[in-house]
Amino acid sequence: MFLVDYLKDITGAIKSLLTGMRRTGYYFTHHKEIITQQYPDNRDTLKLPERFRGEVVMSHNESNEHRCTGCTACELACPNGTIKVVTKFDISPEGKKKKAVDKFIYHLELCTMCNLCIEACPTDAIRMAQSFEHSVYDRAELTKVLNKPGSKIEEGVE
Repeated sequence: MFLVDYLKDITGAIKSLLTGMRRTGYYFTHHKEIITQQYPDNRDTLKLPERFRGEVVMSHNESNEHRCTGCTACELACPNGTIKVVTKFDISPEGKKKKAVDKFIYHLELCTMCNLCIEACPTDAIRMAQSFEHSVYDRAELTKVLNKPGSKIEEGVE
């Protein structure tokens, strides 16, 4: 009984090894199908998949306006507290109090790139960027304020 199981394990291991070697040999002989990209030599021509999740960014237009209303839906959707939205109340020209974003703090070192914050945002104010080189010497550089200084909400976004 023990000997039969032992021989079955050896046979399975050899079969698995040969399957892997066959796959490697196929890619070795079919040069047209290039799978591996030569990073960092190809930084100029690097093509990342469209669905790649690099980091969260907040888009601003040329007038330094963003679409974030400060609803904190992204903060609530984040499973590990990566996002912190600090809000303030602005007074509109009509004299009404309106909630506005003071700081949109994003902790890249805590982010799991799960995309839940992007899905939760009702105004599409944040998105996932294609950047992936995040190596730094100081961990504090991974904590980012996403809204630019002096930015305000776009007109018509509620």
